[in-house]
Amino acid sequence: MRSGSRCRLGGWLRPCSARASEVPPARLSSAEHTTKGMTVNTPALCFRSKKILAPMELIDIKMVQCKRVVNEVLETVDFVAPNERVVFRTCVRERDCVVFQMGSADAERALAVAKLVENDVAGIDINMGCPKEYSTKAGMGAALLSDPDKIECILSTLVKGICKPVTCKIRILPSLEDTISLVKRIEKTGVAAIAVHGRKKEERPQHPVHCEVIKAVSEAVSVPVIANGGSHDFIKEYTDIEAFQQAAGASSVMIARAAMWNPSIFRREGLCPLKEVMQEYIKYAVRYDNHYTNTKYCLCQMLREQLETTEGKKLHAAQSIQEICEVFEMGGFYEETTAILEAKKASLKAKTQDEDEQMEDTDVIKMAVRFDKREYPPQITPKMYLLEWCRKAKHPQPVYETVQRPLDKLFCSVVTVAEQKYRSTLWDKSKKLAEQAAAIVCLRTLGLPEGKLNEGENHLINKRKRENQEFLNNKEHEDDLLVEASHKRAHFTEGASDSSSSEVPR
Repeated sequence: MRSGSRCRLGGWLRPCSARASEVPPARLSSAEHTTKGMTVNTPALCFRSKKILAPMELIDIKMVQCKRVVNEVLETVDFVAPNERVVFRTCVRERDCVVFQMGSADAERALAVAKLVENDVAGIDINMGCPKEYSTKAGMGAALLSDPDKIECILSTLVKGICKPVTCKIRILPSLEDTISLVKRIEKTGVAAIAVHGRKKEERPQHPVHCEVIKAVSEAVSVPVIANGGSHDFIKEYTDIEAFQQAAGASSVMIARAAMWNPSIFRREGLCPLKEVMQEYIKYAVRYDNHYTNTKYCLCQMLREQLETTEGKKLHAAQSIQEICEVFEMGGFYEETTAILEAKKASLKAKTQDEDEQMEDTDVIKMAVRFDKREYPPQITPKMYLLEWCRKAKHPQPVYETVQRPLDKLFCSVVTVAEQKYRSTLWDKSKKLAEQAAAIVCLRTLGLPEGKLNEGENHLINKRKRENQEFLNNKEHEDDLLVEASHKRAHFTEGASDSSSSEVPR
């Protein structure tokens, strides 16, 4: 429920997810059939007669760096970047209806991302219609429309490489013939559906959507075609969705901007009051720890022409999710919900610590220690001391095994030295710190120096000084040899010059 840019979250709006709101999707199956000589996956997830929330793409380069983390506090699955930012967040409740959309220009990277998320989503979609510069400059989005070979390579690789359905979203090409030729080629890759935004890549929302082209595409292929781009011209309320579907002759409809303006567009009974919708959205944002900048963006999209009102200006000035809640008279909800989440976090942490203490690792020697680099000379660490001791004692070098706790993302390391394991009972914020703490436990247990400043003379520092001095001495010796050689070359050159000059006629 969090992404690096814009975010759609909760019951209506959701990042990177295509959600069918009307017919509950069936669970996926791994059934297959063969068509035109190609084996393709045939999941039970149906793309016909659906009203779908348009997904928001995530870039493959960002996602491929992420680590999958189970968030026990929020009961979500988070894909976390190296900088600890949550790039994509989902949950079990969404697993059978969320289609993950990515921007990619590389088949193998797209496959790596698809494999990372496929067990937590219902399908994978490749965005081949985004006209934004950040996407097209990298060869993604609408830039792919001019490279059918790459389109075929990406989609074929995904279809063959994962068990979930693969779809793609395109824009129409300058000519109808080229558009139909492209979608027929896409169909042969084995995709489960094709979403068609009925505008060319240079056209914007104010340009009319070309329903006749979407209709021609629908008639040209056998896979479901999902019509997109009708928010400006057609869709103002629920009944307009079917009107757009009929005009485009499509199997289903995908909605983006109309859903951002008022997510209750999917409500058969009609639109809900905007303030009620916004408050409901904020509840999801708080419950699932959505970043306030993404939350504010979505709320601004809902307010639109009301951004210049007092409420709109307060929203624009908000710098936290708490301030956003206060703008909409939801301060009490924020305090109550955050208190519940904090209590749950504390309870889970205590439980984890209890379980950790009760672990049947009787063969591990434990001690409550931390590594504080301020207590050690520069570039000297307990790990270095332990390694030095192992070499002198002719033991194999220390082996570190480090784990990260999902709840609070802290690290604990176990070091094995001479077939004995050692660890600190305190968890650290980084892998490096955890390993240093484990080394300290081992050194203290064995009664060995660990290199602290208060231990007096530091033999490793002296050793480094000796090594540095030897290096300098060798360097000076090499420099002397180079100078001597240089003088010899110079003398030889002068002699050769004199000899040659005497032979030149005057």
